[in-house]
Amino acid sequence: MPLTTEKKYINEIKANEDIFSIFLLSKAEQAQAKNGMYWRIELKDATGSIEGKIWSPLSSAFSELPVGQIVEIKAKSTTYRDKIDLNIEALAFLSEEETAQINLADFIESSTQDPELMLTELKELCKTYCYHKPLKKFLLLILKDEEITRLLKTAPAAKSMHHAFAGGLLEHTLSVTKLCLKISEQYPQLDKQILLAGAICHDLGKMWEMSGGLSNEYTDEGLLIGHIQIIIEKLEPFLKKSGLETALALHLKHLILSHHGYYEFGAPKLPQTAEALILHYADNIDAKMDQVKTALNTIPETETGWSKYLKSLERSVYKAEQTPQALRQNLETQTNLLEQNQEKNLQCALPFNFENYN
Repeated sequence: MPLTTEKKYINEIKANEDIFSIFLLSKAEQAQAKNGMYWRIELKDATGSIEGKIWSPLSSAFSELPVGQIVEIKAKSTTYRDKIDLNIEALAFLSEEETAQINLADFIESSTQDPELMLTELKELCKTYCYHKPLKKFLLLILKDEEITRLLKTAPAAKSMHHAFAGGLLEHTLSVTKLCLKISEQYPQLDKQILLAGAICHDLGKMWEMSGGLSNEYTDEGLLIGHIQIIIEKLEPFLKKSGLETALALHLKHLILSHHGYYEFGAPKLPQTAEALILHYADNIDAKMDQVKTALNTIPETETGWSKYLKSLERSVYKAEQTPQALRQNLETQTNLLEQNQEKNLQCALPFNFENYN
């Protein structure tokens, strides 16, 4: 097939269309049908993913289908179980020369948020909420490290489970950090500063656990020791340079080691401090909400309905009827005013800011 000159994006595909375009081959597995073996594949670009099938006899032309490469396809879009997929009529891998001609950003899904702004916000949260000088120094050393910032801006948070896109790890890290800070306002007995540090550091090992890029495969380091052990080792030079006290470093390591929550989910230790419990649940909430958001994004904004079955959640999720927009805006305005009044009352009641006392 000649190299397609005009890219057809996945979010533009409708049922009963003839498709001629190039995509990233992200998954490929053989399966058996009544009339012979076929290939079940997943194609991706920056706008999403779509499933496709290569039926017999064309399927026999491929002894293997290596993933993580750009392919050009000819296909017919169909509807199966209320979902659009593709019947592949022809498929060819692009050569290195052809791949060099395309914009790879068109094939890698990325965060909708600006990575520079997210990184800046993380640094500002450290400066605002971390008062203990060695801990603040530790966090800012990490967030200003050249290798870490370079990787963090593009790293995914997972291979497929949640935030599995370029910049996803940074988006997840920022979200978990802000969620932990919100929770600590409700429970002032928590050590907000060590919780902040745990939220920022808990998943940073994923920068070395997965390759990112087109294939986003697990690295040897990721397969052999995993992201939790990786980041425990990577943090040691920063801990030594910051001069963080041994007891605080120990607590921080516990937060990282226990954030998966349960042994069966890959946690080397169970959460055994209040802050470790909060980090585990905040991490889990953010991961689950990203899965739900991704599933519900397939339903038109003005409609209700069920998502496809989510294996990770062991259920489908329902997009419910929303509160009327006018009422929602009114409630949001009232909430903002209430929060502003509470802040003013607190400032009046506390003439001395004890949190800033060092």
